[in-house]
Amino acid sequence: MPGRAKTKHRSGCPVSKSLEIVGDRWSLLIIRDMMIRGVRNFKEFQQSGEGIASNILADRLRKLTKAGMISSEAGETDGRKVNYRLTQKGIDLAPVLLELLLWGARYDDQAAPSAVMEAMAKHREAIIADVRRRWRNHDYTPLQSRTGEWLLP
Repeated sequence: MPGRAKTKHRSGCPVSKSLEIVGDRWSLLIIRDMMIRGVRNFKEFQQSGEGIASNILADRLRKLTKAGMISSEAGETDGRKVNYRLTQKGIDLAPVLLELLLWGARYDDQAAPSAVMEAMAKHREAIIADVRRRWRNHDYTPLQSRTGEWLLP
C-alpha cells in the first residue's frame, strides 16, 4: 500500500527514540539557542559561538523541522529571511535542557558562577514557566545575553 515509509527505530525504548531526534550535539545546541538565547535565524545560529559549519546547521534545521521540533516562517521585515521557532514539541524540552544545564555546571569547574546555578536550581519551575510564557507570547527576549549574563525572571 502506498504511503509513508516507516522509520526504522533502533529499539522501542523511549530514550532511544528521543535520541534519534535530538541525540546529536548540534540539535540540542540549536534548541538551546532558540529557548535560552532568543536566536531565530541562520546567521544568528552561526554567530552563537559554537562554531557550527553552515552545511551542518542547514542539515540540523531541516531535520528538526521534519521532526516537528521547530517551524520556519518568513521574516517580518524581510520575507527572504527565514526565522525559526520552537513548536510545542520543542518547547516541551525546557525542563530537560534546564536539568542538562544544571548537571553540566555541577560537574564543570569552568561553568557559570555557582550562585547563578543555585538560583536556577531553586527556581526551576519559575524559569520553565517564564520560558513557556515567552514562547507563547512570541517574546524573543533571551534568558542569557550574548555576554553570558543570565537574565532570570
